[in-house]
Amino acid sequence: MIWVLALTVWVTVAAGVYLALSRDAFRTVLGLAVLGAAANLVLFAAGRLGSAAPAVVPLGETALRDAANPLPQALVLTAIVIGFALVCFSLALVLRLIQRSGTDDALALRQAEPLPADPVKPPAPAEGCDVAWPGPPPVAREGVR
Repeated sequence: MIWVLALTVWVTVAAGVYLALSRDAFRTVLGLAVLGAAANLVLFAAGRLGSAAPAVVPLGETALRDAANPLPQALVLTAIVIGFALVCFSLALVLRLIQRSGTDDALALRQAEPLPADPVKPPAPAEGCDVAWPGPPPVAREGVR
């Protein structure tokens, strides 16, 4: 049973990463939703899969032996609700972006970034071109070698 769940999680993560790395903005949002579902599966598996006993402590005992842990189940249920709301909000934003720009291609959406000569908001410097990094060399102090 655990191998089936592990294979399911692996396939879900692979599909989510494949969709999230797409150039299509709609597929990217769906890929992030699928990755969230994979995280929910992993969290759900932490609560013991094979037990059908309820999570109720019988009279006279102090601990559960064969019951599933209800905490991961509650966390997954909460994560499903939050993930659904996040996906709905993201889809609304992406659909508005597609409607406003006329394209869903991520490379074509670069028109929203500032031009290199924009005096108000210049673009972020390329990696390795930041003048503040790595900073001045350290100064040797007296008596320290």
